[in-house]
Amino acid sequence: MKIKRQTKIIELITKNDVETQEELAELLNAAGYNVTQATISRDIRELKLTKVSSEKGKQKYIVLQKQEAGLSEKFVRVLRDGFVSMDRAQNIMVIKTVSGMAMAVAAALDALHINGIVGCIAGDDTIMCAIRTVEDTIEVMEKVNKLVSARSDSFF
Repeated sequence: MKIKRQTKIIELITKNDVETQEELAELLNAAGYNVTQATISRDIRELKLTKVSSEKGKQKYIVLQKQEAGLSEKFVRVLRDGFVSMDRAQNIMVIKTVSGMAMAVAAALDALHINGIVGCIAGDDTIMCAIRTVEDTIEVMEKVNKLVSARSDSFF
């Protein structure tokens, strides 16, 4: 449902000059999606929507362009090079890194914008990542595991 709703949001802001979250909610409700302001706000953040000036002088939502693949590939390489292991405690993911690499790996995780990670704190060889929910923690760990174990050309 979330993916369909977010796809519809992108379609709506592409076809319409949507200036406010309220306008977006009205358009989604008219399209059959029962949404709240909190849901809209979360979707806007997850989709990385931003506002720009339209030709009419008003603001409108647009989708930010994705990062360059080469830049993302560099972040994945840093993650892969520094990664040793990971574990979790409820909604906290703990990553062990090569000594001295925790800050670089944490910065790479932040730059990759993995959905669910709220933020990371790094020491010398340990990173603590706050994840939104226990369920999200499992999904994030699966994503990180895929990133560190897959070939670099399989993502870009």
